[in-house]
Amino acid sequence: MPSKIGYYVSGNTAEGFVNFLSTNTPNFHHHIILKHPSNKIKTTIINEIIKKYESDHDIEVLYSSIGKEYLEGVIIRDKKVAIIDEKIATADLSGSFEIDLSLFFAQDITNIDLSTDINKITQLTQNAYDNFRTGLKVHDDLEEVYIKEMNFDAANKLADEFIDTLLKYVPKQNKEATVVHRLFGTNTRDGVVNVVPEILSQLSKKYFIKGRAGTGKSTLMKKITAAAQEHGFDVELYHCSFDPNSADMVLIRDLEFCIFDSTDPHEFFPNGPGEEEIDMYEKTVTPCTDEKYEKEITEINSRYKSYMKKGVVELKAAGDIINKIEQKFTMDPREIEKITSFISGKIIE
Repeated sequence: MPSKIGYYVSGNTAEGFVNFLSTNTPNFHHHIILKHPSNKIKTTIINEIIKKYESDHDIEVLYSSIGKEYLEGVIIRDKKVAIIDEKIATADLSGSFEIDLSLFFAQDITNIDLSTDINKITQLTQNAYDNFRTGLKVHDDLEEVYIKEMNFDAANKLADEFIDTLLKYVPKQNKEATVVHRLFGTNTRDGVVNVVPEILSQLSKKYFIKGRAGTGKSTLMKKITAAAQEHGFDVELYHCSFDPNSADMVLIRDLEFCIFDSTDPHEFFPNGPGEEEIDMYEKTVTPCTDEKYEKEITEINSRYKSYMKKGVVELKAAGDIINKIEQKFTMDPREIEKITSFISGKIIE
């Protein structure tokens, strides 16, 4: 039975806008780029493509870093085709070509001036990135508190033992492994969002990492990624939507396995078969560190979260302007059907 999975390839982070699409679609026959000022219209077309192909093909839905009402694309992997919003199109995509959707609509958009609104959106989004970046610097101070109380030998031993348990009795795969880069959530106009429950529902072995900032969660996952690659297993590496240089999840579909950072703002708890918790704070940090530095930790946490909230407020304001822009555009179901048929004709059967 065909599967349908969803994730993010783009995100609003402390390093600005990040885009991992190209790692997910190397050597594709086509990247069909949808060009139009309306996110609503592009999302409608993407949804129509999904409906057309999901009964017979595995589908990968690319969620939008703007908000939950939009999509950024769909991947039909067995056809090596991706239909994507121009927002995530990059110069390194193979077989890419643009479709100017306005050519299919009766509405004349040439006289719609969006320059002022777009400038406001750009400024608000940059303000959000600036706040996230400041928040990350504050968060680094929090990491320093725990790093000086870390037992790195214990952390290394934990990693070695975990990898040994995961792979010791699994035959090496006779192939070169690949790593695709994704996010399981990001900062949007709706707040900090994630699709962790959706991802976990597809797997049988799930490890929830608990801990504090700087206690080795990301390092553990990067070590697991390297070991799985060496063993010949393809890996999905999900980056932190706050600090994209940090890893938040490692998923190996061939083993129906994932391990992920299960702390705020994406905190979950094991409550079913095949789910286990690993507490890095308990296993690698000097006991009573929280109590020892309670005042300092509380103050840093408060400052860090205040910058995150400011950033999300800016994205919300940008999203409100996007909604105002969307009201300027109209679409007829017959026009959408015509575009969908045209795109289907470009997909190699």
